[in-house]
Amino acid sequence: MNETEKDNKSPRVSEDKNATDGRSLNDMLQELRILLQGAQVLTAFLVVLPFNQSFEDIHTFEKWVFIATFMCSVISLVFFSAPAAHHRLIRTLIHRVTFKVFATRMILVGLVFLSLALILVTQLVVWQVMETTASIFVTVFVGVLIVIVWWVFPVYLKRKV
Repeated sequence: MNETEKDNKSPRVSEDKNATDGRSLNDMLQELRILLQGAQVLTAFLVVLPFNQSFEDIHTFEKWVFIATFMCSVISLVFFSAPAAHHRLIRTLIHRVTFKVFATRMILVGLVFLSLALILVTQLVVWQVMETTASIFVTVFVGVLIVIVWWVFPVYLKRKV
């Protein structure tokens, strides 16, 4: 291979890598938009809840479940929005790889808190609709479902490949 061929290949490889990085960054941001909307809807529901007249009548334990749910939901929003804030503050991205690692970590931490918020909000809602025993079973079911579908199954598929 002569020098001209090497020079022609190098920019192409670099160009392909930049295109792939750009697509994977766009894919990650699209996923983040979906997660943000879910967390925002949950948080909006939780913000309104204490202002209902019947909220005062709920059991003290359920008020603590509400506080924990609300905090997990808000914390998930903070972590999900961190990549957007980071991206905006350091626009133009200098180190795309570093940003993608940072954003991935923020998304994963946000997912932990969103998982907890979904489990806790299940407990909160089902407790109001049914008795304590039923709420425990439904909450455990949702918790196991989230753990399997969001956490175990993706890790299993990644290891299988």
